[in-house]
Amino acid sequence: MAVPARPLEPALYLVATPIGNLGDITLRALETLAGADVLACEDTRVTRVLLDRYGIQNRPYAYHEHNADEVGPRLLQALEAGKSVALVSDAGTPLVSDPGYRLAQSAIATGYRVVPIPGASAPLAALVGSGLPNDAFLFAGFLPTKDKARRDRLAEFAAAPATLMFFESPHRIGAALEAAADVLGGDRLASVCRELTKTYEEFRRGTLAELAAHYAEVENVRGEIVLVIGPPPERPVEQADVDAILGDLSKTLPTAKAAAEAARLTGLPRKELYQRLLDMKSRDG
Repeated sequence: MAVPARPLEPALYLVATPIGNLGDITLRALETLAGADVLACEDTRVTRVLLDRYGIQNRPYAYHEHNADEVGPRLLQALEAGKSVALVSDAGTPLVSDPGYRLAQSAIATGYRVVPIPGASAPLAALVGSGLPNDAFLFAGFLPTKDKARRDRLAEFAAAPATLMFFESPHRIGAALEAAADVLGGDRLASVCRELTKTYEEFRRGTLAELAAHYAEVENVRGEIVLVIGPPPERPVEQADVDAILGDLSKTLPTAKAAAEAARLTGLPRKELYQRLLDMKSRDG
């Protein structure tokens, strides 16, 4: 297949590319990759595979977190010269967990046009395939690698009335699920979405406790993973009950941790519970 290199207006084009199956590229994305004056990518070897598949002769230049300070200004200079610049990541939509957002911020601040070319997105593919509620969702990138930081981060989202989505590496998915079950509650529904759009695509669904138990027994998990966790169940709690929970927790935990644990138990906002506990302590002297 040969794609015509149609002329593009001067702008920064953020082009989504397939997350696995090369057939998931859009026609508009192909025309943009073929017609851009400058094509910047995360890894030229990965992008070259896509370009060769569709007969695109444009030469890609590397732009990634290690050379962003050097290459970013050059791309802005190309925009200043009236050229069209296309930016792609190795997979999915640029600016999602990659350094492209800095280039977009600079382009916008300088007054250049920024044009998104939508397409494949791992978080959205995982969300719709998970079977979990999608009326409200929160993508939070990668969880911290250290256990305490990971648990603290999960506690921040414990009461969020939305489905949560995280990127996770295969060798940390077991620890992440164990922490999520402890912090968010083992009964919350979740889905481990692995190798999306690829040959061995897998959606493993269940409660956090069930998934944690499964991956505790699995060795050599492979592939890229999106962890999707359903919203907390609605748990109406009386004000007196909330005060009792806060009072009990504050006996053994610092104020911030007591509020975070109360948020997990009640589904109420952590900040609200934190202030409530401070008020209680103030009244009690």
